[in-house]
Amino acid sequence: MRLIAQATIQIQKPASEVFEGIVNPENMVKYFISESNGRMETGKKLVWKFPEFPDEFPVWNIRTEPDLLVVFSWDEETEVRISLEPQADDSTVVKVTEGDKAFSDPNLKWLIGNTEGWANFLACLKAYLEYGIQLRKGAFDFMKKSTI
Repeated sequence: MRLIAQATIQIQKPASEVFEGIVNPENMVKYFISESNGRMETGKKLVWKFPEFPDEFPVWNIRTEPDLLVVFSWDEETEVRISLEPQADDSTVVKVTEGDKAFSDPNLKWLIGNTEGWANFLACLKAYLEYGIQLRKGAFDFMKKSTI
């Protein structure tokens, strides 16, 4: 058995806007990351920071197909694929898959956490693109180490 994290949502925006929301760091900082050293483009290597973690996360093996696909790695074992499926009503179905990993207790924990994370990513992307709402703002403050 292989483990693959998956999440899907439909966003009421054309694929070109959704794609730009994913690859442009000026958009990404409004719903996902706190910092990136560049735009997601084929062949680039980036570093992302998240507001709730002190660590930096390298992102590599980036491949993009405008308005259709974003692929990248951020660990040695897995690949993230974000596919965009334009719909007749000018909306876009966004599917995220990450994996695959062999079945084990640690990988099962990974599967649960990353499936939850990608579902959150998609909900935040939808809220930002459709309504300009930043769902992530303050949502993970509880994860930061207290300075009290």
